[in-house]
Amino acid sequence: MMLAQQQKTGDETMKIQEEWELHKPKKKTWGRLLRVVFGRTAFVITALLIQFIILMYSFQWLREHVFYLYGGFVGLSAVVVIYIINKNQNPSYQLSWIIPVLVFPVFGALFYLFVETQPGTRAIDRRLKDIIEETKPLLKQQPEVMERLYRESRGTARLAYYMNEYGGYPIWENTSAQYFPLGDDMYPVLLKELKKAERYIFMEYFIVEKGEMWDSILEILKEKAASGVEVRFMYDGMCSLTLMPYGYPKQMEKYGIHCKMFSPVRPVLSSYQNNRDHRKITVIDGHTAFTGGVNLADEYINRKVRFGHWKDTAIMLKGDAATGFLMMFLQMWNITEHETDDYTRYLCKPDYRYPAELDRSGFVMPYGDSPLDNETVGQHVYMDILNESRYYVHMMTPYLILDSDMITSLTFAAKRGIETIIIMPHIPDKIYAYLLARSYYAELLQAGVKIYEYTPGFVHAKVFTSDNTKAVVGSINMDYRSLHLHFECAVYLFRNPAVQQAEADFQETLKHCQEITLEDCRTYPIPKKIAGKVLRLFAPLM
Repeated sequence: MMLAQQQKTGDETMKIQEEWELHKPKKKTWGRLLRVVFGRTAFVITALLIQFIILMYSFQWLREHVFYLYGGFVGLSAVVVIYIINKNQNPSYQLSWIIPVLVFPVFGALFYLFVETQPGTRAIDRRLKDIIEETKPLLKQQPEVMERLYRESRGTARLAYYMNEYGGYPIWENTSAQYFPLGDDMYPVLLKELKKAERYIFMEYFIVEKGEMWDSILEILKEKAASGVEVRFMYDGMCSLTLMPYGYPKQMEKYGIHCKMFSPVRPVLSSYQNNRDHRKITVIDGHTAFTGGVNLADEYINRKVRFGHWKDTAIMLKGDAATGFLMMFLQMWNITEHETDDYTRYLCKPDYRYPAELDRSGFVMPYGDSPLDNETVGQHVYMDILNESRYYVHMMTPYLILDSDMITSLTFAAKRGIETIIIMPHIPDKIYAYLLARSYYAELLQAGVKIYEYTPGFVHAKVFTSDNTKAVVGSINMDYRSLHLHFECAVYLFRNPAVQQAEADFQETLKHCQEITLEDCRTYPIPKKIAGKVLRLFAPLM
């Protein structure tokens, strides 16, 4: 059924591309433009710019009028550079800070100190650590599961050990996984599962926008809340700028739905606003969970054309592993709460009976990634797959903005004879991100990495598959934001039937792609090449 649907998608490729071209000139209507200009977005951006300009001119005034202070700031810049170099941090990220500090000794040094000493970020970090400690007893690794995993794969067992010890995420058995090759496929299943909720529905998403998808979900949430089901909904505060009214959580409360924005964007310069909640999580009654790349907006289910055909993926879990996503949601939800949840009351009831036809073989490990700790678990999982692979690693990602560690892992895998293939979008959603990605193409191709672009449109999927045994599906892109700056989530699968489903989808998607060659890189316009190379200097800060 999955392959048939994908074939249908392929048959409609030309129609979708034509529709994209028709929609392309009509990106913004006058009405929408006026709402942006005279709405909250313009106010927030203007306020931030004013603060930034005041800071810049203040530093410039000190530089021009107070010689000894300037000398002191030069000395401060030197101290800051030494501090940055010796900090336990990604080298590319360090370089991106060192350049502005050296070029602008006053402004650069003070701005770095401003970013690094934000009380808001530190408060969130402390609160999150406390909550993780509270939930730790419910996320203990079952020793019998680790023993069976160790017998099947020592390498995977070592990864699971690391994830549990340093991330707090155990690996589970007794969990079925259903992979969705498109948001279009996930959407009706999500609605069906939401309708079956009896105790609670917890949802956490990066983007929510009014339209067919959100309207249909909201109707179910309202019905469930009215019937006594506990409904909690959380979305990232960036939505308040252009997609949803700032006071939308209050409106949701009128429906009986507990709602909040994570880190609302305010007209105040603060670095904590750079750490967005990029996760996509739905948990139902403790036994069912969804994640992937699909947000709650119509382009994700191809009801609205933005960048051609929208290729995205998702996955549904039923079983013990749903507990992992349950705790991830409650951890994030309780950051701003003053009273502690009774976490045990949200666990799946012991007497719940899963459908007998579900295949719950293999191992499943939900995990999250926080930008506030020192563990880049999302990147470590990707690199482990690349380093442990024996035959192939296949990847889909919308963005390719890599640090030296990821470049080394990708190129080394290819140089070892591992079939290393990346599928990228052909129609990008952000031109700067695409220029950055193109700047890595030649280096990767020369090492033997194969790169394809999805010609029907935009790839938003974040999928890794390897050796018919491993797969990752989640929200984690291959860029600095996902790997270092955002709150993210994903699920790691080992010897679960969904691994084959994900690989079959990769192969089907490959049929609708064009291969990028070194000749394509050589003939790429020189201005775009230069722009990509320059952007790489500041990629970790973008």
